Amino acid sequence: MMNKQINLALQVLPRAEDKDTYALVDEAIKIIEESGVKYRVCPFETVMEGDFDQLMDVVKKVHEACYAAGAENMLAYVKIQSNAETPVTIEDKMAKYDGA
Repeated sequence: MMNKQINLALQVLPRAEDKDTYALVDEAIKIIEESGVKYRVCPFETVMEGDFDQLMDVVKKVHEACYAAGAENMLAYVKIQSNAETPVTIEDKMAKYDGA
């Protein structure tokens, strides 16, 4: 089950006294982009597509990158959608809205 394709939504809220929050979030998105996983940036979170271990590794690297960029503390919210039988894709949820 855990090697099936899932969707993982990640919202990071890094904070630092002397850093712009959006600049820190940009560091998180850069890590996601460099990971090579399929992803979509949304207004409140970024949705990724891949297997469980692969995406959890990206979550770990995002944390490391935000702290390396100067975050003093951070909240991270993770949502996972999985299916026992079929892969979960971003298109399954977004197709009807992408054409609008």
